[in-house]
Amino acid sequence: MERELIANSQRLSAKKKKVALLGIYHETNTFIETPTTLDDFKNGYWLEGDAIRKEYEGAHHEISGVIEAIDACGDIELVPVLYVSATPGGIIDKLAYEFILDKMMDALDQAFPLDGCIVVPHGAGVAEGYSDMDGHWLTLLRAKLGSDAPITGTLDPHANVSQQMVASTDVLVAYATNPHIDQHQTGRKAAEMMIGILRGNIEPVQKLVQLPIAISIEQQYTSNEPCKSLLSYVAHVKEQNGLLSASLLLGFPYADVAEMGSAFIIVADKKVAFYPGALLGSTANHFTDYVVVRKEDFVGEKQNIGTVAEKLANNPKPVLLLDMGDNVGGGAPGNSTHLLEFFERGDSVKVFICVDDPQAVGELASRSIGDTFRLAFGEEGKKYETEVVLEQVNDGFFTEDTPKHGGFVNFHMGPTAIVRTMTGNTVMLTSKRTPPYSLRQMSAFGLDPKFFDAIVAKGVNAPIAAYASVCPSIVQVDTPGVTQADMTLFAYKNRRKPMFPFELIDL
Repeated sequence: MERELIANSQRLSAKKKKVALLGIYHETNTFIETPTTLDDFKNGYWLEGDAIRKEYEGAHHEISGVIEAIDACGDIELVPVLYVSATPGGIIDKLAYEFILDKMMDALDQAFPLDGCIVVPHGAGVAEGYSDMDGHWLTLLRAKLGSDAPITGTLDPHANVSQQMVASTDVLVAYATNPHIDQHQTGRKAAEMMIGILRGNIEPVQKLVQLPIAISIEQQYTSNEPCKSLLSYVAHVKEQNGLLSASLLLGFPYADVAEMGSAFIIVADKKVAFYPGALLGSTANHFTDYVVVRKEDFVGEKQNIGTVAEKLANNPKPVLLLDMGDNVGGGAPGNSTHLLEFFERGDSVKVFICVDDPQAVGELASRSIGDTFRLAFGEEGKKYETEVVLEQVNDGFFTEDTPKHGGFVNFHMGPTAIVRTMTGNTVMLTSKRTPPYSLRQMSAFGLDPKFFDAIVAKGVNAPIAAYASVCPSIVQVDTPGVTQADMTLFAYKNRRKPMFPFELIDL
């Protein structure tokens, strides 16, 4: 009897369709000179096989949503292959990308035969020699799987989407929120699309709509205008036309590539749409017209450091100061001290700031808690030097168990020190660049946000998900740096034209 049960179980298992899960995830800032290396990926997230499930099962990441949906369906087996991710940074080294690509394709060979593949690219990856990196590896994936095996996947809304990416896949869906707190739901959507295709319930056809506009980075907060109304309009049109999916791609302005700019991906179902091509075409026109007519709303007003004192005086505290020019989530080094120096020169206020400087952390090895000394830290060649008191040294580990931007669970800032300046400002010095995506970056080390008048977070919109609950006031500051808010100040060579706000456009 036991043998029969085992045999039956094996027969049922054999009938399951196999779907691979894989991704190369990177948001690349081409205006940064320092390349992203293989070590950056290995020190980020380098997950093979079941390690992917172990890291993300039960978390708030899109991979978590994929796992949950596929595990629940019963007739499909998920085969985790390879997922690698590095903190946003400069162009990916050519040999690093090719090594990862070879590793992925070799691992994929081991997983064959496959009935489909769920992919997790960012959508704004650029490697040396591969300006459309995501389009490149997705095209190779399509060639390996063949035309019959469906490919569905997720995108970060900061993707610069290419026609190659869309042509190589059946369905791509982007997170609908910025900060990105719906990644788990988006992963579920991608998995549910795969389930629907494999069961013969849907037959998707998708279209890329590249807009003649790039939405300014500080205007990309989806809970506020103008994106709030735009997303409501997109949801209305999707529902009205019975579309399978309609995704807004905000775009990533810090990449000098042909695909840079805002876009939509819209998906119809051939099984229910009489003329899917015409439907997608008319929807594309509606979306384009909506954005172009309101193009001025997507430019935004830039507030420089000089406005900070007034904002701090007139707003409830603590004030969240978003250091847009040193946005770690956009690839910046996370080591500028512009805002700190502003407060050090002014009236006495209590400010928290996190600065990445492994050299400064290393110099504290011989110091004891309570020691007072002079310390230089910050940008190489522009370090800020002042007298500080060493208050804490720790390993830089902390965890986040609620949905926050990025869907991360485990954070590692490397050896970390906390010092206080003589003017009363608190500086967290890290040895591993870490975006401010979790309030636990402070609270895990005994720092109470309510103690401070201002909290400096090196980001644009992403930190809002972490700090809005304790910061009644939020101010985006257009600081200098490689992620400054005014994209028209960057020297692009490859972007498409005409594009607003660089050039004037009309319907």
